[in-house]
Amino acid sequence: MKRLSVLLLCLALIATLSACGKQPTAEIEAARTAIDATVADGAEKFTPEELKALNDQLAAALEEIKVQDGKTFKSYDQSKNALLKVTADAEALKARIVTVKEEQQTAAATALQEATAAIDEAKAMLAVAPVGKGSLADIEMMKADVAGLEIALTEVQPLIDSEEFVAASEKATAIKEKALSVSEEIRIAQEKAAAAEVVTK
Repeated sequence: MKRLSVLLLCLALIATLSACGKQPTAEIEAARTAIDATVADGAEKFTPEELKALNDQLAAALEEIKVQDGKTFKSYDQSKNALLKVTADAEALKARIVTVKEEQQTAAATALQEATAAIDEAKAMLAVAPVGKGSLADIEMMKADVAGLEIALTEVQPLIDSEEFVAASEKATAIKEKALSVSEEIRIAQEKAAAAEVVTK
């Protein structure tokens, strides 16, 4: 009876070790599928750092599996838990991608509006810019600059349409800053012209 109990205990131990010693193939596949889903949703474009972290986690889990593969008594519990975390983190990242995408899209649209307004302001100021001796060439140059900015502005919306929101924001911001610079130059010229007019009176 005692030998039977020992035998049953040994069989139970072997069964337990066998269960622990089986590669978590289902968990590996689930983790890879979850990461692929984030890539399909735009993780490479909108959350590249978070995607890299996920891939690093997966690589670490797979490395641990290799370590266990080389052991006589294998235990994949740690790897399994790590893979489950990768899957959960990937699911959370999908929601994060949506948020980041919306934020970048809003920022790009705002930058486009601000750039448009800055160009309109520069054009309005050019229309009433003081034209005096030696300033005509400067005015013509600024008009050419603003015309160039208008052309550049037409490239922003296509970037937004192709979901290149960061590039669109950067381009629109650069256009806005240049347009504001033109407006500032005209404002300074107006102040100088007004001061000169006061002196002559």
